[in-house]
Amino acid sequence: MRVGLIRALTTSDRRMLYAHGDLLARSFGFDVLTRCIPDQPFGVYDDASFRAAVPKVATLAVEMAGGVDALIISCCADPGLPETRAALDIPVIGAGSAAAAAALAFGGRAGVLGLTHQAPGPIAEALGDRMLLIDGPDSSGTPEGFLTPTGIFDALAQAHMLVDAGAEVIVQGSTGLSSIGMTRVLRDRLGVPVIDPVTAAGSVLLSGAAPRTVQMV
Repeated sequence: MRVGLIRALTTSDRRMLYAHGDLLARSFGFDVLTRCIPDQPFGVYDDASFRAAVPKVATLAVEMAGGVDALIISCCADPGLPETRAALDIPVIGAGSAAAAAALAFGGRAGVLGLTHQAPGPIAEALGDRMLLIDGPDSSGTPEGFLTPTGIFDALAQAHMLVDAGAEVIVQGSTGLSSIGMTRVLRDRLGVPVIDPVTAAGSVLLSGAAPRTVQMV
């Protein structure tokens, strides 16, 4: 399956740019085409950056759609998801919505590990009163904060606090955690299921979308 992946941040770092596509390729065997939106080096981290990202994601999705079987918006806030779905006739999956759905499938209280002091809208709306949220680390105000040693240790400490507070499953509320491979570390340390939003989106595609077929005439 040929999957288009939209990064809702701007980067020229090839390792960072292709981290999510590489994860999907390793996990599911997808052929991934990755692009990033312009002029948002810190990604989506508040209402203003979300509003700025929406038209950029939708425009980029339309540009990519002709060469792919499906699209993933690799951001837990799902910027531009309804707009993109309305414009295209291929499956479009938001990482945030997919992560929340996976957490609901596990059941129990879901602790959201993400940026600062709030959960991305799609995750909060889907989980409702099953969501457990505590104050996030100050070092992780933007997705790039997870790339620092302080950000990594703070995220791990926050995850432990969520489990201690009663979380039965952890939802990574930022794809920045996917970029640094945090999922495996958390699963090894916590002893509870940990939902990676990028692979959650890939799982949705694997379970419901089919590659385009060439019709012979």
